[in-house]
Amino acid sequence: MEESMQSYGNREYKDRLFKLIFREKRDLLELYNALNDTAYENPEEIEVNTLEDVVYLGMKNDISFLLQEVLNLYEHQSTMSPNLPLRGLFYFSTLYRRIVADNHDIYSSKRIEHPLPKFVIFYNGRKEEPEQMTLYLHDAFPKRYDVKEADLDCRAVLLNINAGQNPGIMKKCRRLEEYSIFVARIREYQTRSYTIEEAIDRAVDECIQEGILAELLRSQREEVRSMLLTEYNEQAHIESERKIAADEAYAQGMEVGIAQGMEAGIAQGMETGIEEGEDLFGLLTDYLMTDSRMDDLRKATKDKEYRAKLYEEYGLKRK
Repeated sequence: MEESMQSYGNREYKDRLFKLIFREKRDLLELYNALNDTAYENPEEIEVNTLEDVVYLGMKNDISFLLQEVLNLYEHQSTMSPNLPLRGLFYFSTLYRRIVADNHDIYSSKRIEHPLPKFVIFYNGRKEEPEQMTLYLHDAFPKRYDVKEADLDCRAVLLNINAGQNPGIMKKCRRLEEYSIFVARIREYQTRSYTIEEAIDRAVDECIQEGILAELLRSQREEVRSMLLTEYNEQAHIESERKIAADEAYAQGMEVGIAQGMEAGIAQGMETGIEEGEDLFGLLTDYLMTDSRMDDLRKATKDKEYRAKLYEEYGLKRK
């Protein structure tokens, strides 16, 4: 997986708006303080080490940095995925390898001290999610095992940053709150039958007038507009692909049920097949999107043999 992620390093990708908003160290420090209830004042203490060769859906949506021996990974998501801890594991393993390679000999008899990892996901998708939730890598381990037996895990803390969510954090980080307000304005105009282009333009004008992200929106209006159009087009595409995937999973479930025969077998087979088909295709979808293989994802929704090859490539099998 890591190898395939890194293969895109020579291509040009846009940042997501969230990443643009927090590209300055002073803003990143304010966000860190808000999340951790700290009061650090010197932005120069931050060492940004974002991996430039990791992309999601053709855009950069991650920020990683060191501060006071804490290795922070901040990721913005407008789609919920249960595989976020797995992506975090891939990301942290690459970061740690680079940190150790630059400063230490991993074969040394002396213990190598390394920074504490913290993984936070900022979610602002349309699907309703809790204000805060914690995802674990061990949630995906086979249920027959006790998670205490696992020798490896990864935790991801998801924060819902849609308007009205996590007011305590928003109060401490005005820039995060303004981003939340700006996105909510765009969605409000969309509900009033404006096109996405019109909704963005109206929200930008309105927010500039009200002093919401005004400096950024005024100076980089076209860049922000382009980013948002790309994000919203990608989101629409994801929703379309997931609908196709759900239909395909249902069809696979029918096949399993019919193959099992008998009325009871058909009912049970359909239920099992649909559930397993959704889980399997959901994992494949997430892997392909992480690797920016959108053409392969589109082909997989229509071509059963090609989908089987991708399952084999990623080591995905039915239970």
